[in-house]
Amino acid sequence: MSLRPVKHSLTLRGHRTSVSLEDPFWQAFREIAAAQGKPINVLAAEIDASRGVEAGLASAIRVFVLAHYRDKAGT
Repeated sequence: MSLRPVKHSLTLRGHRTSVSLEDPFWQAFREIAAAQGKPINVLAAEIDASRGVEAGLASAIRVFVLAHYRDKAGT
């Protein structure tokens, strides 16, 4: 498992973009998308649409993943 960010390309509403996340965040993001029955591009587009301009997409995805698991743990 790498703790260095890994860059992947995503397509958001027809436009390609690159996002760098650490492997554990990519794995968790894929698991959440699968559990919701959505491709990661769709889930990333939803996160992108709801984030503020002050947050980058990678940061917004990390916060989304953290919130998902916090909610799941009941904290």
